[in-house]
Amino acid sequence: MNFPSFLILEFLISNLGFAAQRPNIVFILADDLGYGELGCYGQKKIKTPNIDRLASEGIKFTHHYTGAPVCAPARCVLLTGRHLGHAEIRSNGDSKNGRKFPGQWPITADAVTLAETLQKGGYVSGGFGKWGLGPTDTSGSPIKQGFERFYGYNCQRNAHSFFPPFLDDDEKIETINENPIPGHSRKPNGAVKADDYRDQTYAPDRILEEALEFLDENQKKPFFLYLPFVEPHVSMHPPQEWINRYPKEWDEQKGPYRGQNGYIPHPRPRAGYAAMISDLDEHVGSILDRLKKLGLEKNTIVVFTSDNGTTHPGQDPKFHIGGVDAAFFNSTAGLRGWKGSVNEGGIRVPAIVRWPGKIEAGSSTSAPSYFPDWFPTFCALAKTEAPADLDGTDLTPALTKGDFKRSKPMIWEFHGYGGHLAVIDFPWKAVRQKAKSKKPGPWELYNLQNDPAEAKNLAKTEAEIVTRLENTFKNDRSPSERNKLPLYDE
Repeated sequence: MNFPSFLILEFLISNLGFAAQRPNIVFILADDLGYGELGCYGQKKIKTPNIDRLASEGIKFTHHYTGAPVCAPARCVLLTGRHLGHAEIRSNGDSKNGRKFPGQWPITADAVTLAETLQKGGYVSGGFGKWGLGPTDTSGSPIKQGFERFYGYNCQRNAHSFFPPFLDDDEKIETINENPIPGHSRKPNGAVKADDYRDQTYAPDRILEEALEFLDENQKKPFFLYLPFVEPHVSMHPPQEWINRYPKEWDEQKGPYRGQNGYIPHPRPRAGYAAMISDLDEHVGSILDRLKKLGLEKNTIVVFTSDNGTTHPGQDPKFHIGGVDAAFFNSTAGLRGWKGSVNEGGIRVPAIVRWPGKIEAGSSTSAPSYFPDWFPTFCALAKTEAPADLDGTDLTPALTKGDFKRSKPMIWEFHGYGGHLAVIDFPWKAVRQKAKSKKPGPWELYNLQNDPAEAKNLAKTEAEIVTRLENTFKNDRSPSERNKLPLYDE
């Protein structure tokens, strides 16, 4: 049958218009990047021109929070849209399969991920970086959870080295270093040399190569590109060219890091840490440049954020874990707490979103938001039906400077580091420390609008608000057989 040319034209316009309304999605997740470690968030020493450019071309969130203060549960919350009171993974933990790199405790086959949901809506999904939600031979494999392509570190322990023996390639492995560098070692005496802790292939570069190839191969399809990059999580393994760009004077007085707080030694730890963040920034720039080269820039929403705050202090007070000097860089921008804590420095993270023509360039929002929100947001933008049991709120009004209102308060039930609980119903934040110990701490209360540093505990003078937020927590969580919380489990 021959159709009139105007009908064919109308069909093409209609379908092309529909495609243009379904953006590609690129989600970049840094690892242990602090709230104050980017230029666009006030950092004065570390160079981050590409991420700063992303902020100048999009919107910056000032009150965005991760789903958890450590790696695996943060990723679980992000990809399943369920906060820590409902999530299957509520702390880090190995799968206990007996291997050297066991992989983390797997999410179940019943878990519905963002990648699976977008896949049903016609998107192709690729993940490149650190997974942490289950080994390849379990239900937690990314290939079994909606990703057509995965390349990177399945196991978080393997990711402690940036010169590992192998990287995971879908459900196989690719050997990348014949003489891999262990993620942990010490050198109590003698000269510390960066080249002693390098081998042939720098894993972040290989991961980037595969991500760029995914873009090339899928440029004509709607895609979800998930990039959980590994920097700046220690070990400190940055390229020498970036180290050389930072002043030698930074490290002359303090001297080398010898591995005393875990991970590997480094001769110039301050320059080394800045170099890791700048190298991450360079990789972000490579992704943005490829989108532009392929003509995908205008129809792609790009999100950049971090899985938690910067790493915490260690046994040697001169350094944080892995040799990081968070005080030198003002890594938390004055916020209280670090990675592993539900205080602001542990869970408030940078978040930048760019979507040319849709989001006002150089804008910012104070909308209180967190990881569970991305699932319903992306489903709305992709015109794909979202699961009914998500805990987040669609962020589209916040992105377009509209009237954003949370559907319910934000909740954290973190089972690591002795157990930490938090509820935010902005501006109020309730925190409970040591929740799994024999002597749990009391609920604390802070007004984040007046006291972002959480310096003044108002629990005694605002007892009714504490009770309300505690009841919110109790009524919006589910017991977990693997993550028992005696305080509230019946």
